[in-house]
Amino acid sequence: MDVYEEILRLRKEIEKHNKAYYVYDSPLISDFEYDALMRRLIELEEANPQYITPDSPTQRVGGQVQSSFAVVHHQVPLESLSDVFSYEELRAFGERMDGALGSKHSYVVEPKIDGLSVALEYVGGVFTRGATRGDGTTGEDVTENLCTVRSLPLRLDNAPERIVVRGEVYMSKSVFAMLNSQREISGEPLLANPRNAAAGSIRQLDSKVAASRRLDIIVFNIQSSTQKFNTHAESLDALKNMGFLVVPYVECADVDDCWEHIRRLGEKRDSFQYEIDGAVVKINALAQRELLGSTAKAPRWAVAYKYPPEQKETRVMDIIVQVGRTGVLTPKAVVEPVRLAGTTVTNATLHNQDFIDKLDVRIGDTVLVQKAGEIIPEVLEVVFSKRPPDTRPFKIPEHCPECGSPVVRDEDGAAMRCTGLECPAQLLRNVVHFASKGAMDIDGLGMAVAESLINAGLINSPADIYYLEPQSIAALDRMGQRSAENLIQAIKNSKQQGLARLLYAFGIRQVGQKAAKVLARNYANLDALMEADLEELTLIPDIGPVTARFLREWFDNSQSRHQIELLRKAGVSFDSREQVTDNRFLGKTFVLTGTLSEFTRDEAAAIIESFGGKTSGSVSRKTSYVLAGENAGSKLTKAQSLGIVIISEEQFKEMIGK
Repeated sequence: MDVYEEILRLRKEIEKHNKAYYVYDSPLISDFEYDALMRRLIELEEANPQYITPDSPTQRVGGQVQSSFAVVHHQVPLESLSDVFSYEELRAFGERMDGALGSKHSYVVEPKIDGLSVALEYVGGVFTRGATRGDGTTGEDVTENLCTVRSLPLRLDNAPERIVVRGEVYMSKSVFAMLNSQREISGEPLLANPRNAAAGSIRQLDSKVAASRRLDIIVFNIQSSTQKFNTHAESLDALKNMGFLVVPYVECADVDDCWEHIRRLGEKRDSFQYEIDGAVVKINALAQRELLGSTAKAPRWAVAYKYPPEQKETRVMDIIVQVGRTGVLTPKAVVEPVRLAGTTVTNATLHNQDFIDKLDVRIGDTVLVQKAGEIIPEVLEVVFSKRPPDTRPFKIPEHCPECGSPVVRDEDGAAMRCTGLECPAQLLRNVVHFASKGAMDIDGLGMAVAESLINAGLINSPADIYYLEPQSIAALDRMGQRSAENLIQAIKNSKQQGLARLLYAFGIRQVGQKAAKVLARNYANLDALMEADLEELTLIPDIGPVTARFLREWFDNSQSRHQIELLRKAGVSFDSREQVTDNRFLGKTFVLTGTLSEFTRDEAAAIIESFGGKTSGSVSRKTSYVLAGENAGSKLTKAQSLGIVIISEEQFKEMIGK
């Protein structure tokens, strides 16, 4: 078999397994076997780039960063639907259809998936372009991001010469929960809901970000095609045979049948892997649709029934406080079991102390609950007429229920947060942050390895990392002797990272990388910084009273002092590598733009900071200098308009004496 034949065979086999896994949810081989096939195809294509085609499975990974999306004009508009909210309104729709069509007609009912609507264009069976709905007539070209969606076929089976289909990009409930769990550990803002997450992912300018979001797509309509169909049901069956994941549907004889199926869909909507916010009712015959046409806003031949949020009364049995991975204390009402939106609810979020105070929720109260966005049960209101006489207001404790450390309230919000570095609820997040690239930079100690170490009982705090033994690491799943030795070496190397990185690794509130560098420039070592009182810390430029208070509180915490002593015994350096001996740039702020020939931006910034200066990402009237390299952009233009001093790389070298 020659190289080209092997490439074609591998592509066909990989796409077969993609379809089995992502479309039919029935994998035929293990992940290891699949990865081996993909590695072989990548190897062959890299050696023979003339054989790479857009429909190859290797082109799904993403990588091109775009400055903006091209505009796409939809030849067939992607219309929105009129909403109905009751049986009476659905009945009225059916009567309009009876009056307009006269002849016998049937309907199709489908779940209304809550995602991002897109148009997919195929020519000769090959995916050529994908665009967002936009305003219905004009959207954005998001082809490269859509190529990262594994359930989207890049090549169709038995396809017409040209076809444009409409689908809904969605993030499954399980992926949404997993990503939010990872983002919580990393300290990133949580995704609001699966719908917004899907829409935001598809509109990422960097397709690698879109690929990391593990999106799916389900198609529900043919917009245009060189192949003709008689009914909507027939077209959906054809799309399924072409290789698409197709919306489930039921054919109904009349609106009463439709209503019954809508009711059944509502009962089982919690079982779908995607969020649905309603059911769509459509005329089945395509010729009848064409006859009915559209209004200026929506097709006359379809409506969307929107499910009302189900609300029920229940009683608060208890209020418990849970500590999240970022240390935030979240109160939760333990309620008498109640059936809600297809599941039995036993807990409902109370968000924070402000929310509790606003509603005046107490243990023993009867409350009204619903699922927020059909996902998270929450308390809506208290039924005060049913309040028992002996209830008392609830207050979140002043000490962490997990570790006993003091609890503080965020300065800019309602969240209450545990301050303990050794808090078991925050262990995974603290370890991952401590080992991260900007902190102690322990290569190989990511989330998966940290989780394995914690689950095995090998570490109970970040400082325990420095007491790990290679044989204990090697015994973990997916590690082995070589991986263990590499990790031990990375841990050993991290001991000399210096004070600034160590301070950032501690995760002290409002002490990010810049503040950590400022502190390290002002103190020779950690012990000197620990002796500084509140007044002294407040006098440090760029620190301020709030950060100074957080520092002092952190150093006064017994758990923090215990960690520091463990790190000291392990030989971790407490000395500063940032102290300024030459203040030539003191009080000066630099902005870097363009490409430098002799320095990376990080290197240039480090030099500026070593001379007491600061760097900023944006130009303002407070900017002292703009260091402009090749291909400098809008920052240079703004600096010129403000009259800021612009220096070249050669001038910068003269300023630093190089």
